[in-house]
Amino acid sequence: MSSMRRPRVLQIVHQSTSDPGRVGQIFGDLGFESDRRCPNLGDPLPATLDEHDAVVIYGGPQSANDVNDPDAPGIRAELDFVPTVLQSGKPFLGICLGAQILAKSLGAKVDLHPDGFVEAGYYRIEPTAEGDDYFDGPAMFYQWHKEGFDVPTGATLLAQSAIFQNQVFRYGEKAYGLQFHPEVLEPVIQLWSTDSPDRLKMPGARPAETHLAEFKKFDKEVDRWIRRFIERLVSHRGDSMQVEAAE
Repeated sequence: MSSMRRPRVLQIVHQSTSDPGRVGQIFGDLGFESDRRCPNLGDPLPATLDEHDAVVIYGGPQSANDVNDPDAPGIRAELDFVPTVLQSGKPFLGICLGAQILAKSLGAKVDLHPDGFVEAGYYRIEPTAEGDDYFDGPAMFYQWHKEGFDVPTGATLLAQSAIFQNQVFRYGEKAYGLQFHPEVLEPVIQLWSTDSPDRLKMPGARPAETHLAEFKKFDKEVDRWIRRFIERLVSHRGDSMQVEAAE
């Protein structure tokens, strides 16, 4: 990173109300300036990563398949931008839709669950053998999605779950996709779990009353995990990031 300026993280969101949440806070705690952009609202993406030191693409209501949707012009822009990020060799984190955009940009399929299931609420995530360094056994994370991704060719699956098998993958050394939402805090979970009753009627969704109760139960460990994950991502340390095993 340049000694002439503070490090800067490019935070790509998908709505005017989108909040980088805990992930944005962690980058701030680590000394990063935030450059928040919403391509769906016309914000341009940079031609190079010369002025940025990390990139995060967050979740959103769109699909990575909305490449020709006039109401989601940012999806095509983001898909076209991912190769620039990967070629830069700088840390990249895709969360939910962001992970799906990373996967699709690498040629993998993004689609609905074949049996119509969704994940909405807290779910048990199991590390793969390759992901043991990132977890200490199973852990619980918040989910809110109806599409999932195949693992791109050349990527490594690091964690999985029962309904949507593919949960975390790494591409190269510094690009990661997370299907779950470690960035969300209590107000967002309150909003999602009360403002989207149709989603919670779909197969696989957890009952609304469990969302906040399980936030209180599991969030301390989620916070610890994502802080250590991001610290490792931006410092390229090789030490492990541990999460207490889920009950």
